Amino acid sequence: MPSNRTDNRLLLLGACLLIASLLVSCSAPKPPPSATAPSSSIEYASTPIGGPVQGQPWIAHLKATDLDQDGLTDFVACDAKLNTVFWIRQTKDKQYKETLLASDMRTPVHIEPADIDGDGDTDLLVACMSFIFPNNDKIGAIIALKNTGQGVFRKRVLLDQVARVSDVRAADFNHDGRLDLAVGQFGYDQGEIRWMKQTAPWEFESETLLRLSGAINVCVADFNQDGHLDIAAQVSQQWEEIHLFENDGQGTFTSRAIWGSTNEDYASAGMTTCDLNQDGLPDLLFSNGDGFGPNPVPGPRPWHGVQWLENLGGGQFQYHRIGDLPGAYSPKAAGFDTDGDLDVIAVSNFNNWANPKAESLVCFENLNENRFQRHTLANNPIQLLTLEIGDFDNSGDLDIVSGGFHAYPPYERMSRILLWKKPLLKNER
Repeated sequence: MPSNRTDNRLLLLGACLLIASLLVSCSAPKPPPSATAPSSSIEYASTPIGGPVQGQPWIAHLKATDLDQDGLTDFVACDAKLNTVFWIRQTKDKQYKETLLASDMRTPVHIEPADIDGDGDTDLLVACMSFIFPNNDKIGAIIALKNTGQGVFRKRVLLDQVARVSDVRAADFNHDGRLDLAVGQFGYDQGEIRWMKQTAPWEFESETLLRLSGAINVCVADFNQDGHLDIAAQVSQQWEEIHLFENDGQGTFTSRAIWGSTNEDYASAGMTTCDLNQDGLPDLLFSNGDGFGPNPVPGPRPWHGVQWLENLGGGQFQYHRIGDLPGAYSPKAAGFDTDGDLDVIAVSNFNNWANPKAESLVCFENLNENRFQRHTLANNPIQLLTLEIGDFDNSGDLDIVSGGFHAYPPYERMSRILLWKKPLLKNER
């Protein structure tokens, strides 16, 4: 069972998010000015895409995908306050048009594109918590949006009446040609990690891999290089651990903790896969930056930042601290300069926003030999929670798309969805 300290922290989270939901404004503030980092060799400027800022946006997650298969990168996203899933479609003239895909989505917090039924188009898996703040009720769900063609999506509930679901990923774990599901359930004090075997189109059988509260993310890769896809899970609350579930190829998983912190307020905040040192082995990037804690005011902690679990092979991992970042969320790896290695970018949601120099978007430049140099990409807007990176317009440069999550004051310098691009040189305009 969670400690009293953890109970207090999560209850405060609920109170803060409830206050935010009661203070929604109908006004539409002007978009924040573009942000650049002139002191850095890595510069970006931002432009809003999709709908306008209204009230305090809660963009819990976004994902890049070519949803209509026209060769252009689009984005799908979750609004955890409005209970909506929407599509920001890129047009041929590099403009973006937003379309509502589904409403009444029961507090969606993660969205995953995948062709679940194997019919050639992209469906969407949505992890739903139903209630954003602490709750022990069995109210979580996985809702699939089946792509019926022509931009029409139909809801299918794949899992219901379980501990609140925080993440879902699709992969074929037993080599039968069907996509199965890896699922993380935050719950409150009764969370789970499970896998769901697809037995027939849109039909699944569940098996629990671990009964532990506080799951944030599940990641899928062949971590031990045996030819079978495994699952890694980040678990928060007082556990603050990362667990590896090694798959024998038949859907039998062996679990063990591969990293953990003794700090109950470590504030795990997200995890993703990458190959940071480009050695062919899948690594894990993870952040700790959850600002809600035992103190009444959310904010930064000196131990917040971004970490790398280097895959040494054979299911063994080595921990590296990449760098400090108060309120760190959503770390991603990509080459942001021209030196051929991978750098790391992350956003901040909980920081000292009274300080105009507090960073909201940061790049950790890879200097090799496990050394990284931090570059501030933006101080404005604030309270960013989720991001995607890629060459979204086929220009040859890496772009960034961020989502703002404004759950706590100050309600200023807000954003919803922003596209960040490198400014054009004079001879390119």
